[in-house]
Amino acid sequence: MLRPLLCLTVGLLLVVAPAAAQSDLTARGRLLVQRHCAGCHAVTRSGASPDAAAPPFRDLNQRYRIDSLGEALAEGILTGHPAMPQFAFPPKDIAAVLAYLKSIQTREQASTRSRPIGHRAI
Repeated sequence: MLRPLLCLTVGLLLVVAPAAAQSDLTARGRLLVQRHCAGCHAVTRSGASPDAAAPPFRDLNQRYRIDSLGEALAEGILTGHPAMPQFAFPPKDIAAVLAYLKSIQTREQASTRSRPIGHRAI
């Protein structure tokens, strides 16, 4: 009788622990984009960007594949306007930012094509 209960408990832990870790990663990503990006971009599932020229993060998947942004976040995002500062994040922060961005996308990706985002080579 005790063995099935033990198996059930272990099974639940194997499911819940990764979900909790993903939740922590997403929460860290939310904090990072609020700190570094919210001055110009809408960084939640609603609301306008403070800078009208800055796209809301919830719609980024209409422009880019979210997974393809990792390299640009690592090497430094460059844009066509001087007002945006250049950011380069360490790997643990990149994973967190990507997890958060994936969590707030409001629409399905328009196509599988990926528009490149500017980055600098190191």
